[in-house]
Amino acid sequence: MNTAIPTSRESPELRALIDQRYADVMAACRVARIPLYDDAGVAERIRRTLLASDFAFEVFRRQPELLAPAGLERLRAGSDAGARGASLDLPVDETACMAVLRRFRHAEAVRLVFRDVNGLDDIDETLSSTSTLYEALLASALRWSEAAMHARYGRPRDAEGIEQRMVVVGFGKLGGNELNFSSDIDLVLAYASGGETDGARPLDNGEYFIREARQLVRLLAEPTVDGICARVDLRLRPFGNAGRLALPFSAMEQYYQREGRDWERYAWIKARPVAGDRTAGRELQDMLRPFVYRRYLDYTAFAGLREMKSLIDAEVARKDLAGNLKLGPGGIREIEFVVQLTQMIRGGRDPALRVRGLLPALKACESRGYIPAARAKLLREAYVFLRRLENRVQMLRDAQTHDIPDDDLTRERLALGLDYASWHDLERELTKHREAVSSEFAAVLVPEAGGTATVPAADRDIWTKARDASLNAATMEASGFVPGNPVAEELTKLPNAASVRSMSARSSERLERLMPQLIGAARASVSPSPSLLRLIRLVQAVARRSSYLALLDEQPNARRRVAGVFADSAFLAERVIAQPLLLDDVLDPRIDQLPLKRADISAEIARTLGALDERDAERELERINEFRSSIAFRLGLAFNDARADATATARRLAGLAEAVVGAVLALAMRELIAQHGRLPGEGSGFAVLGYGSLGGEELGFASDLDLVFVYDGKRANLMSDGPRQVDGTRWYQRLAQRVMHWLGAQTHAGKLYEVDTRLRPDGSKGLLVASVDAFEAYQRDRAWTWEHQALQRARHVAGDERLGGTLAHIRRDILAVPRDGDRVRSEVSAMRTRWRAERDRSTEALVDVKQGRGALIDIEFMLQGMVLAHAATHPTILDTTASSVLVDVLRDVGLLTVAQADVLHVAHADLLQMGLACTLDLRSRVVARTPELDALCQGVSRVAVELGFDFESSGDAARKAV
Repeated sequence: MNTAIPTSRESPELRALIDQRYADVMAACRVARIPLYDDAGVAERIRRTLLASDFAFEVFRRQPELLAPAGLERLRAGSDAGARGASLDLPVDETACMAVLRRFRHAEAVRLVFRDVNGLDDIDETLSSTSTLYEALLASALRWSEAAMHARYGRPRDAEGIEQRMVVVGFGKLGGNELNFSSDIDLVLAYASGGETDGARPLDNGEYFIREARQLVRLLAEPTVDGICARVDLRLRPFGNAGRLALPFSAMEQYYQREGRDWERYAWIKARPVAGDRTAGRELQDMLRPFVYRRYLDYTAFAGLREMKSLIDAEVARKDLAGNLKLGPGGIREIEFVVQLTQMIRGGRDPALRVRGLLPALKACESRGYIPAARAKLLREAYVFLRRLENRVQMLRDAQTHDIPDDDLTRERLALGLDYASWHDLERELTKHREAVSSEFAAVLVPEAGGTATVPAADRDIWTKARDASLNAATMEASGFVPGNPVAEELTKLPNAASVRSMSARSSERLERLMPQLIGAARASVSPSPSLLRLIRLVQAVARRSSYLALLDEQPNARRRVAGVFADSAFLAERVIAQPLLLDDVLDPRIDQLPLKRADISAEIARTLGALDERDAERELERINEFRSSIAFRLGLAFNDARADATATARRLAGLAEAVVGAVLALAMRELIAQHGRLPGEGSGFAVLGYGSLGGEELGFASDLDLVFVYDGKRANLMSDGPRQVDGTRWYQRLAQRVMHWLGAQTHAGKLYEVDTRLRPDGSKGLLVASVDAFEAYQRDRAWTWEHQALQRARHVAGDERLGGTLAHIRRDILAVPRDGDRVRSEVSAMRTRWRAERDRSTEALVDVKQGRGALIDIEFMLQGMVLAHAATHPTILDTTASSVLVDVLRDVGLLTVAQADVLHVAHADLLQMGLACTLDLRSRVVARTPELDALCQGVSRVAVELGFDFESSGDAARKAV
C-alpha cells in the first residue's frame, strides 16, 4: 500500500490543515523535550496519520512521548496490546486506576490508527488488534475489581468451597474478534454457581457478582477528564435491562430454554469468553450450544431473521439511516445476516460452521459448499471494503458512528486516506458494493416466501373445500388430479388429523399458506395425484415440526423439488416421509455435486460424530444412521436426475456402506474397550470382509450386506487389560456381535442395514467370527466351488489394515490355485441353473433383471467362473472385485474378445440401471419384456455359451454343486 499522502491531489484547505496540525504536534514534542528522528519516513507517516484522524492528533498533543524513540517503536511494533496490558500496573486508588486505563487505551488506539493508515496492518489485523486491546482492558479492569471486592468481602465460593470467578462473555464484533475502532462492547456477565464469600463480611454470590459487575463497568465506561475506556453494553443479558447484571449458569440455562428468542440465538453465534474464568465460560457455551445450534436443520431462522431485519429497516427509516454503513441497504449487517443465517440453519449438524467472526464463518460456509464461491467472493470483497471504510470513519474522531460525514473536507480526507483519487471515486466503489450486497441479501433472506407468494385462487379454493369437507373427486380431476377420489379423500382428512389439530397457532397459519402452494407444486409435476398423496402424508409427518413446515413455506424451489421427487420416486418419497430430515438434502446448495468419494464419506462421518455434544453410543448410532440416509438419498436424487449412472451409483452406495461399517466398528470397539479393555498387540487384530454386492461394489439402494468377520488367532488366548478381563476369542466374538447388533438396530432414524453372515466358514453353523488360520484352512480344504466364487468378490472393508492385507493375500493364493477349467465351468453352470430354478421370477411377459436368463447373475457367474478357471495363469484378474472392471481386465488379458466385452459391458450397465430404477419406484426388479431387452439378454447368453458355460440345463450336477 502506498503510505505517502498524494499531495498533488490535496486541496489547499486540507494541506493547510495537515501542515498546521503537524506543526502543533512538533511544538508539543519540543515543549516535552522529545526529539523526533525522521528515519524511514517517520514524518510522512505522522502526516498521513493526521490526515486520517483528529483523535490521533489530540492524543499526540496530550501524550507527545508517544513520538519519542520508544514510543515510535511501539507504534511500529507488530505485537498487539495483550502482553502490554497484562503487565499494566494499576494504582490502588480508583481515580488513578481509571486514568491509567484511559491513557493506555489512547496510546494503543493511536497505534492502531498509525499502523492501519500507513499500511502496516490489513483490515483483519486492525480488527483483531482492536479486539485484543479491549480484552486487555477488560482483563485489567476485572483484575482490579476483583482485588477491591476481595478486600471487602473475601472470595466467592460455591457450596463445595471452590472459588468462583466472574465469566465475561463477549458478543457481537468483540466475540467475533473483529471489533470496530470505536465500537461499544457487548457483554454478558455470569458465574458458575451460587454460594457466598469467605470474608469477614460474607456476601451472597449473586449480590457479590452484581457489585463486581458495577465496579467493572464503572472503571471502563464512566467519563473522566480523560474520557472513557470503553462503551459497555449489557443489554444482551437475559431479560435485557430488566435482568440482573450477572446470573449463575443454571439460571441462564433455564432462561434460554424457556424464554430464548431467535435474535438471542443469533447473538450467541459469535459469543466467546473474553475475560475472567474462561474455562468456566467455555462450559457455559457448551451448556447453551443446543439453544444456539438446533439438532435439526432449522429453517425457522428465516422468519426470525426476517423479523429482525424488519425492525432494523423501521429504525433506518425512522432515523433516516439509509446511508448507514452498518444498517442501511447493502450494509454490513446484511452480509452478516446471509452468513449467520447459514450458521443458524446448519450449524447444529455441521460443526465446521460453528466459527466466530464474519470472514472465518464465510470461509467455512464456502468450503462446505453452502455459499457458492462467486457469492462468497462478492460478500468477502464488500465486507472488507465496508469495514475498512467504517473503521476510518470512526478513527476520524473516535466516535461510534457508521455514517459517512457530510462535509467535503472530511470526505476528501477519507478518500485520500484510503488511496482514492477523489471522494467521487470512493463513493462509486461504495455504491457498487452496496448494490451487490442488497441483491444477494434479497436472494438469500427474502426468497419468494409463503407470505408473499401468489397462489392461484383455484388452489386456495381446493384447500378451503378440504377444510370444509366439501371437496369431491370431480373438483380434483378438473384441476388435473386423476384419479381424483383418493386425493380428495386424503385432503379432506388432513385438517382433522391429530398431528394437525395439535399444531401451534403459528404453525397452523403457516400450513394455511403452504397447502395451496403444495397443491400447485404437485399439479406441475409429472404425476400430480401420486405426488400430492405423498405430500399430504409428509405434512402429517412434520405437522409438529415447525422447521420443516418453514422450509416448504419459505422456499419455492424446495416445494417444486419435493413435489417432483415425490412424483418420480416412491422409494425416495417414503424415505423423506419416514425421515423428514432428508428434506434438507432436497434444498442443499451442494446437491448438484455428486456425493462424495469413499475417503470423503469417512471424513464426513467423523465430522458428523464430532458435532455431538456428548459421547453416547445410541446417539452416535442415530447420527450415523441419519448420515447414511442423507448420502443414500443424495445418491438416489443424482441417479433419478440422471446426474449419475447406475455403475457410479452402485459403487458410491458400496463406499457409503463401507464407511458406515467402519464407523460402527470404531464405535463398537470403543464401547468394548471401555468394558473389557484392550488386547495386547498392534492394531485391533479384527477385520471385516465385504462379500456379494458390497464386495463387488455394486450395492443397491435396499441391499443387505454380506459380511464375514475374521480375527488374529495369535491373540485368541491373550487376556484383555480392562476391569472385566476376557480372553481374545470372547473379545472378538463380542465385538462381532456388537457390530452385527448395531448395524441392524432400530433407531429413531431407522435401521442401518440388514446383515447376512451366512458366507462365513461353515455358513450359519459356524462361529460368527473366525480366526485367520481357520478361515484359510476352510477355504483351502472344505469350501465348495460356489464359495470360491463368492470369495472372488470378497474384499477388506473395515478394521485392521494389516490383517486386511493378510486376508487379501490368502484370497489371491486360494483363487490362483490351478483348476480344471471344464470342471469349473460345469460346477458354476450347475449352481447357476439351480439358482435360476429357485429364484427366477421371469415370465413370458416379464424379465427378472437379476435372476433371469441372460441377466445380472448370469454375468456375475460367468465372470467368477472365468476367474476360477484362469487366475493361475493370469493373476492380474484377481486385482478387482467389481464386475464392470473385471470385464475390461479379462478383455485386456485376452480371455474375452472385444465384442464379448462390449456385450457384457452394455448388458451389465443397462440391467443394473433397470434394477436401481425398480427399487426407486418400489417395484420388484422384474420389468416388461421388450425386443431390446430380449436382445440384451440373448447377447449375454450367447457369450456364456461361447465361453463354455451351460446355464440352461439342470440335473445331478446342480445338486452335486452344493
